[in-house]
Amino acid sequence: MSRVIRFADWTLNVDHTGSGPVFESECTTCGDCSGAAEDKDAPEMWCLRHAGRTGHTGFRGITTAFFRASLSE
Repeated sequence: MSRVIRFADWTLNVDHTGSGPVFESECTTCGDCSGAAEDKDAPEMWCLRHAGRTGHTGFRGITTAFFRASLSE
């Protein structure tokens, strides 16, 4: 059995073939989450509603982007 091992350079780029980034907010006091959304408006509004209901004022904004690795030419 023979094997060929080749060293190669790889690049990492934002993957534009699927959906865009996904946005979510998390309360830093109780851990409740807004749920994922394709725009940031819904998670931001969730923070304001959550603050009004609970008095919690700290939130973590989470943005998930997607990448694709490819061989450099």
